[in-house]
Amino acid sequence: MNTKPFKALFSDQPWNPRLTYSPAVQVGNLIFLSGTTAGDAEGNLIGAGDIVAQARFIFEKFEAVLKLAGGGLSNIIETTDYVLTLDDYNKTAALRRELFGGPPWPASTGVVVSGLIRPGALIEIKAIAALGD
Repeated sequence: MNTKPFKALFSDQPWNPRLTYSPAVQVGNLIFLSGTTAGDAEGNLIGAGDIVAQARFIFEKFEAVLKLAGGGLSNIIETTDYVLTLDDYNKTAALRRELFGGPPWPASTGVVVSGLIRPGALIEIKAIAALGD
């Protein structure tokens, strides 16, 4: 019996059985998407040297997980981006306009860090989504 106050959401990606965390968890109508880099199912980095390509792939991964709960990218209400430079963060602005339409835009936080867990990653994103009204 699951006594945890949340439901774990796993896409059909092959790496999921190896994880020690959930790619996302759902509590009521809120979905918390774990920090994610641009790694594919085989563990390869997508978009090496291209932060926009990496961010786009991350959002594609988010969309796959959100679909499991009946949602999509339009349900994202907050993002946190971890980047290596402020210039890198600014390079993703056009992609956000494309993906989120808006306004209104999701709330967003950008954090410049000295390194990320995946070698070659230029960005890691985590997000919160809300289903329904």
